[in-house]
Amino acid sequence: MSAPDLPERPSLLIVEDESHLARGLRLNFELEGFEVQIAGSGREAFAQLARARPFSAIVLDVTLPDLDGFDICRRLREVGDYTPVIMLTARSLTEDRVEGLESGADDYITKPFELEELVARVRSAIRRRSWERQSQARMASVLSFGDARVDFDSHEVTVRGETLHLTKLELDLVRYLAQNSGRVVSREELLQQVWKLRNHPNTRTVDNFVLRLRRHFEPDPELPRHFVSVRGAGYRFILQPEDELPPGAEEAR
Repeated sequence: MSAPDLPERPSLLIVEDESHLARGLRLNFELEGFEVQIAGSGREAFAQLARARPFSAIVLDVTLPDLDGFDICRRLREVGDYTPVIMLTARSLTEDRVEGLESGADDYITKPFELEELVARVRSAIRRRSWERQSQARMASVLSFGDARVDFDSHEVTVRGETLHLTKLELDLVRYLAQNSGRVVSREELLQQVWKLRNHPNTRTVDNFVLRLRRHFEPDPELPRHFVSVRGAGYRFILQPEDELPPGAEEAR
């Protein structure tokens, strides 16, 4: 396959209970060079994931006969499976899209859709995951600040010796802010880069997540030292507040 940063023959799991749609998608993705497996329910999807080699991506219908796609995606992320997930659904409300992304999906496309767009989004999600792995390899896999330790490889998080369980979006938000440490990052940038939402009018989503991070990591969430608001501009992550710097470090910076 000539597309950059994609496996030689990417593998795809399609979880879709409409058999005619699933068969049509399989045929078209196979013509695009993918190896494709189909599951008609959440139970069947988990069975496929348990016995097959890792998939490059998952196309996941939201409405299934046993589990909904949100729950399936949430369960995958809880057990540490971060295969790119593209949700496929007839639900077009912004609230549904946000729920899909917050459950851990990488993208969300509504029916009816253009096949070319779906193929492009699957390829894009696979490329992004490849780039993330490369970026993580360049960036230290463990972030330590204050009383917290975040291991992005194992997804293990501890604060003051206590283990925390962060969602994928929470970890992605910590990672992005840490990668841009010291820089003011706007809410719009965070929505685009972390949530993959374009022109999304409700920036309260970002505010709510930052509040959650403060409750997780800050000794006093009302007086944050690491996840700091910049009025009218966005948020800044501060790895080490000035009063924690060793003597002489401020002058050396």
